Amino acid sequence: MAARTAMLVYTDGDVATGLSDATEFADEAGAADLLGLLWPPARIRPDGEEPWELGDAMFPPQSRACALSTPEVDVLCDQALMLDRPSQLPAHLVAASVGRTLYLHAMHDVVHWCAYAVWRDGVLVRSLSLSGEDGVLEDTGEPLAFEEPFWAGERTARATEGFAVPFNPLELGELAVREFFGFEVLGDDGAPAAGRLDPWAVELFGFEILD
Repeated sequence: MAARTAMLVYTDGDVATGLSDATEFADEAGAADLLGLLWPPARIRPDGEEPWELGDAMFPPQSRACALSTPEVDVLCDQALMLDRPSQLPAHLVAASVGRTLYLHAMHDVVHWCAYAVWRDGVLVRSLSLSGEDGVLEDTGEPLAFEEPFWAGERTARATEGFAVPFNPLELGELAVREFFGFEVLGDDGAPAAGRLDPWAVELFGFEILD
């Protein structure tokens, strides 16, 4: 499993806690309704497969999407969420987060790029996008606490010569997943690893996105 994500998460509290018992509250109809925020309902069709484990669902193939709707946490996974400038997330998706916290997280290992944003009660508090080749694409709001060692030059061990930033963006992106969602993106064997949350124990419903 590569270090790739394309996730939008709405939450009323701690994401890992909310997802730890999500399966008993989840249903396909609720997931489809949630996905309707991203695509017209007429273009959404269940993929007819078994539910996707979060470890795979966090970066579904093109023309596929995965979704999970529970009382505490809603999760959308779709490559359409890979925005170079997360602050430009469509307004209706942000508006759906009023009264909640919204996280966007996107990452792709081939181009050493990561992007994430946080909204609280519909207000953007942090948006960051950067790649090894192009440097900082967006930097809005105050850096979050877990970012500080990177900007202070203390996390250069995995940096690649020639990067436009002084650290590997993927390392920051992986840490953001742990801070936001409570699990590790990659384990020693290259598969998503369990942190506070086991991503292989959370199931999302899969959908086809029709042309």
